[in-house]
Amino acid sequence: MTNPPSTENVAQPVRYTARQPILAADEKVIGYELLFRSGVENYFKCNDPNDATRSVIDVSSLQGLDVLCDKQLAFINCTRDVLLNGDITILPPDKVVVEILETVAPDALVQQACRRLKVAGYKIALDDFTIDDPRAVLADLADFIKVDLMQTSMKDAATIVKRYLGSSVQMLAEKVETREEFVAARKIGFKFFQGYFFRKPESMKTHKVGSSRAISLRLLHEISQPELDMEKVEETIKTHATLCFRLLRYLNSAAFAFCDRIHSLRHALIILGQDELRRWCRLAVTIELTQNRPSDLVLSALVRARFTELLGTKVEHGDADLFLLGLLSLMDSILGIPMARVVDSLPLHQDMRSVLLQERSDLAPLYKLVLAVEAGEWQETTTLCARLQLPESFVAESHWNAMGWAQEIVAATAAA
Repeated sequence: MTNPPSTENVAQPVRYTARQPILAADEKVIGYELLFRSGVENYFKCNDPNDATRSVIDVSSLQGLDVLCDKQLAFINCTRDVLLNGDITILPPDKVVVEILETVAPDALVQQACRRLKVAGYKIALDDFTIDDPRAVLADLADFIKVDLMQTSMKDAATIVKRYLGSSVQMLAEKVETREEFVAARKIGFKFFQGYFFRKPESMKTHKVGSSRAISLRLLHEISQPELDMEKVEETIKTHATLCFRLLRYLNSAAFAFCDRIHSLRHALIILGQDELRRWCRLAVTIELTQNRPSDLVLSALVRARFTELLGTKVEHGDADLFLLGLLSLMDSILGIPMARVVDSLPLHQDMRSVLLQERSDLAPLYKLVLAVEAGEWQETTTLCARLQLPESFVAESHWNAMGWAQEIVAATAAA
């Protein structure tokens, strides 16, 4: 992984990266819609949307779509001018879905441009499609039709789905914010879904935590204690054969670059020391708990953990463990239980407990900044950066580094 050039001493444009997952009906991630902000002065209130789209293409080219999209499809909004100029073709066709915005009139030139993209191997999506959409003439060229459920009634959405049933186009419901909406959209025929509904546990069900997960949670509890009891940690790991194997495998991977091979748990404890032991146990527990869960959960948890930790080098946070805060922020979705149960099971710093339960906390502004950057809420990002007295360039670079770091950890895990 090549790190981006440091922005510490050189004035550079701020490049924020955000992505929203797109999932199949089985909740597996098949792609991400990419959201960018290219600079403080170039927030999306800019008068020229072409600049925003070209910024997306530029940053995608520089950062690499594999890092940004975990080797899945990249959905990128495309204006008329960018479409006609062929700017998108700088990106690899097998990685990109070109989203034709609702503001693009489907005249002869646009239709020709779409045909050229299809011949070149690009996929096409019609964004914010409506029941009487003039872009219907492009449906034969489209791979995806996206319907905004916040702007379209479920009745009209069902009519649109029925209209294209049996064709080669895939129907994608966006702005799916609750599991109830997901179930309803799936029932009327949508095959793909965009939104954050899958990160929230089902409120009407209680998930039993199996024995292996209980051991993982017990280990998380042990390493969260102010005074670490090495014997208890070792004994807890030993009772979970898979976790024990994973931990040793992770630590022996190239990502950690230890001089000596680690042959036993006791050896690992001696070499790591308390701080590093806490850190890598958390990684092992997170990946263990996210087995058979959407891959985006693993990456998001790791990115949040590292990103929050990096921001903590510039922000007062007392004794709170910011890496752990980032990991735990998605643990309710990983385990399928309410956050209150997660928090009650661990000896957490009071500020961490409060922020995870969405209560008043001194850590709330920092945590909100992490979520704002992740969601591409750029105006909120600027406000929070100013409040925390954090340079936007530092925040953007930290997020980039966190994404790259998380990718390396996941890749090392798969290869080990």
